[in-house]
Amino acid sequence: MFFEISEKIKKAAQKAQDMCELELKKVDEMAEYNQQKVLKAFIDNKVSERHFAGSTGYGYGDDGREALERVLAQIFNAEDAVIRHNFVSGTHALTVALFGVLRPGDTVMSVTGAPYDTLQGVIGATRASSGSLKEFGINYAEIPLALDGAMDFSAIEKNIKNDTKMVYMQRSRGYAMRRALPVTDIRKVAHLAKKIAPKCVVMLDNCYGEFVGCDEPLQNGVDLIAGSLIKNPGGGLAPTGGYIAGRRDLVEMCSYRLTTPGTGKEVGATLGLNKALFMGLFNAPHVTGEALKTAIFSAALFELLGYEVFPRYNEPRGDIVQAIKLGNAENLILFCQSIQAVSPVDSFVKPEPWDMPGYNNKIIMAAGTFTQGSSIELSADAPLREPYAVFLQGGLNFHSAKVAVIKAADEVLKNRITTTT
Repeated sequence: MFFEISEKIKKAAQKAQDMCELELKKVDEMAEYNQQKVLKAFIDNKVSERHFAGSTGYGYGDDGREALERVLAQIFNAEDAVIRHNFVSGTHALTVALFGVLRPGDTVMSVTGAPYDTLQGVIGATRASSGSLKEFGINYAEIPLALDGAMDFSAIEKNIKNDTKMVYMQRSRGYAMRRALPVTDIRKVAHLAKKIAPKCVVMLDNCYGEFVGCDEPLQNGVDLIAGSLIKNPGGGLAPTGGYIAGRRDLVEMCSYRLTTPGTGKEVGATLGLNKALFMGLFNAPHVTGEALKTAIFSAALFELLGYEVFPRYNEPRGDIVQAIKLGNAENLILFCQSIQAVSPVDSFVKPEPWDMPGYNNKIIMAAGTFTQGSSIELSADAPLREPYAVFLQGGLNFHSAKVAVIKAADEVLKNRITTTT
């Protein structure tokens, strides 16, 4: 071994590996299915080297951009899609979708409790924010999760009204201790919403959930999805960007918000980035599988060490995120610093908690990544608040990510503080 690891952790790591062999095999089978689906989309849309050429200026007639959007639409079973490098984050893509579809007087209802921290400013319901949905007269309603962390279907059915314009779901857990949404729950909400409000738009924040299963949300009643390219669908190769996909009329409305009414997705220079986005999308099923293996192994190892993990190693998953409750701020910080120290980039950097824009608590983030903030590469982050859970995600390849997780476990075990602060 190239890293110093205690015998106790080595034995625990081997036991964890043995425990989750069946789950890792399931991931390989799923990744193979999704890889074939992606390959078929590339073939059907006749992707060629000419599509890798970039455009400048207005980007009129960019064949590569249009081919990439057709490929993405086919993969996600969408009527249309917009995929662009100038989406600066998943939150940006979600914001464009919300402002693209909603109008003053409309009501958007979140049925998965409070959305992710960075979307709070976009909504404007809990804190004042210039340019928020609230400032534009768009109403917001929220259905809290049930006590077990699942969606409260009874409350959802009671609160959706005939004039509810949008039913909004967040697939991943964000910084909440709840399970990520399985497609079965997504389908149930979509069908329930359409039964009560046939004209409503069912929208899903799909971040961290792409290629985690064999079914896609748009096959299960969802009208619109959005996500980030420095998560699953970028395959670790997209340097930035995001996407919106779904019903053709809704994607067109979103594209008018992204650029201008009337020009929509017909403009937008690609500046030579097409090849990276194509390659990232092609590699996404495999890379997502590696991230899932990392999450499963991490859950097994830390469960063996006596920590509470969400989900457990053998439980169904709706995203690539693994939560581990570490008990206090000191252990949480130590875990993140240990992950950073076994990263290929900036391993010498020691992350510290800071007041990150868009968050209500200090955040610590470990991400020794080739692309800044890329959470499909191995990263670990958390808000410094109860229950002091770290959120681990990514891993371009299981072999290197596994070493980082083992080393982090060793450091936490050697130096952990048992009193809660």
